[in-house]
Amino acid sequence: MLKVSSILLYILSISFLGYSQTKKTSMESLYDIKIKRIDGEIIDLNIYKGKKILFVNVASECGFTYQYKGLQEVYSKYKEKLVVIGLPCNQFNGQEPGTELKIKTFCRLNYGVDFPLTSKIEVKGKNQHELYQWLTMKSKNGKKNSSVKWNFQKYLVDEKGQLVDVFYSFTKPMSKKITKLI
Repeated sequence: MLKVSSILLYILSISFLGYSQTKKTSMESLYDIKIKRIDGEIIDLNIYKGKKILFVNVASECGFTYQYKGLQEVYSKYKEKLVVIGLPCNQFNGQEPGTELKIKTFCRLNYGVDFPLTSKIEVKGKNQHELYQWLTMKSKNGKKNSSVKWNFQKYLVDEKGQLVDVFYSFTKPMSKKITKLI
């Protein structure tokens, strides 16, 4: 009886290990996601392999809009190992009502933004962009579930395309919480 129990336990442990490894490898790759740049070109996230990426949903008429300055600062300071990608979104009190051209011009003239900006996207709800599905769903990113609470929420991804952490709007781009991870 002891021999049968040991064999059963062995079979169960092998099955469990195979299952957990299958679940782990079923995680989707960030690098398979495409997103449209504000000028209409497609951003292939593969070009950022080997760099950290800070994804930030941005808005021009928000109380946190001043963070564009900090985003540009962190991008300029850590450019060799970090890319910042701003993703305009109009889902929070209509605080990003402008066209892509207006957004791009506003960011360049007021904050000197030269990090990549995307076309407007939805970061939550039924039309949530595939990138934000990946950023907010543990089943896709392998790390954690989250929801986008407001403009200027930040998601940091490492050099291998793994989610590192989420930072809410009150966390400034040059905060030690973020810079210590870069």
